[in-house]
Amino acid sequence: MCFQPDSLPPIPRGTRQAQGQDLVLTARDGNRLAAFEAKGTSASEAAVVVLPDVRGLFRFYKQLAVYLAAAGYDSLAIDYFGRTAGLGERPDDWDFWPHVYDTTFGGIRDDVTAAVSHLRQSDPDLPVFTVGFCFGGSNSWHQAANGLRLSGVVGFYGKPRRPEEEAGAIDRVTGMACPVLALMGGDDPSIPLEEVDRFEQALTEAGVPHQVITYPGAPHSFFDRRLEEFAEESADAWERMLDFFAANTQPRS
Repeated sequence: MCFQPDSLPPIPRGTRQAQGQDLVLTARDGNRLAAFEAKGTSASEAAVVVLPDVRGLFRFYKQLAVYLAAAGYDSLAIDYFGRTAGLGERPDDWDFWPHVYDTTFGGIRDDVTAAVSHLRQSDPDLPVFTVGFCFGGSNSWHQAANGLRLSGVVGFYGKPRRPEEEAGAIDRVTGMACPVLALMGGDDPSIPLEEVDRFEQALTEAGVPHQVITYPGAPHSFFDRRLEEFAEESADAWERMLDFFAANTQPRS
């Protein structure tokens, strides 16, 4: 798994006042999924869908959504497991792997679509980004090719092709319709640097605007307050993500 139950995002709270609330969304196939929305007290020029790791929606991602809202981006973190695990809080030691294996490409796409629609309910042209971690990192990249009119997708240490996938994000680059940001650990045995290089090459060959940033010596899941030795890498990744949002949010009249 990516984060321990006591992990927290390793970034400071922004200057914008923000607060969050639990929600239940309904996907187009009727699935009801847990979500957490964080909104600021001032207008947000863009919004973010947060895609968790294999554990699904838990404290880390709720806190991240609040931090993103405080930084200026209203955010909605979602759970993947409504179809198999239902709604409600889960214990830290819950057996999530069977539910991960039961997710489908179409199910995750429909859940993300519901999240994007919720964020755009009062403004159909609101710029929306996705950001994900590990399992969510590759899920985030996939959304660039899912026809959601996204402004950009961000993946922290996602796999360009997961073992269980017939077609990974690397195989879908020709259909990606927005910029891609990848933030990778240079010492991540689960994602060899050769795979990262192949992903970057595929994005280049497909003409997809992208940035692939690898932090030498950083492990998988380095973006964690518990890993104080990687505080500089985490701070840099946070700023690069915010810069990516700002650079790909077009001014609106």
